[in-house]
Amino acid sequence: MEAMKPGEAVQDDLLSILMESCYEKVPKYQSNSRYLGLTIKEVIDECRLFYFAGQETTAVLLIWTMIMLSKHQDWQSRAREEVLKTFGKNKPDFHGLNHLKIVTMILYEVLRLYPPVLAITRRVSSDMKLGKLSLPAGVTVNLAIVLAHQDEKIWGDDAKEFKPERFSEGISKAIEGSISFFPFGWGPRICIGQNFAMIEAKMAIAMILQRFAFELSPTYAHAPVTFLMLQPQFGAQVILHRL
Repeated sequence: MEAMKPGEAVQDDLLSILMESCYEKVPKYQSNSRYLGLTIKEVIDECRLFYFAGQETTAVLLIWTMIMLSKHQDWQSRAREEVLKTFGKNKPDFHGLNHLKIVTMILYEVLRLYPPVLAITRRVSSDMKLGKLSLPAGVTVNLAIVLAHQDEKIWGDDAKEFKPERFSEGISKAIEGSISFFPFGWGPRICIGQNFAMIEAKMAIAMILQRFAFELSPTYAHAPVTFLMLQPQFGAQVILHRL
């Protein structure tokens, strides 16, 4: 805010755009006389949302991916082979990232077993029917993502096992028409940043695989716990070996 007063602040990032709306207080009004700009509290709330919904969720996805690839060395090798075949030692580019089939399968399977957000909560705004259920207005519905992702009736007897090959033909084939895989939500309120998050995760994993082989430390204890996001309770002790 201090930098914006003499006109020194840059305007090429999201925070600057949000702050500009707050600082300038352009007198724009709707028909109900509500100010269209953001308050400083709204700017802070937006920053919190981007941090937890954007940064933290992707970071947790990467942590569980590192753990799974440390436990399943065969998939780590297959993923590294694909990355090196696509990029060599060069910096990953957007076009190549979209062709990482094995890496994508792995990320989907990690999201199935360890979704960063375990459940979605929705409040019913009006009386409605949901299958055989009658839901009155005001009822809160909790959609348990992790239970749907690991339901043996949907995924088979090996539902709790790490098998990225489930997604070898994409999500639609894996779920066979059912809505049983929704780590980013579903419908009109599906996460607006899901494509960006996947690209970000692919780039990070690709750059790690290019440079390191890794395995779990003997001190690692597998104990998923929910603290805002699904995280390893005692941390993720991983041993890196430079390639």
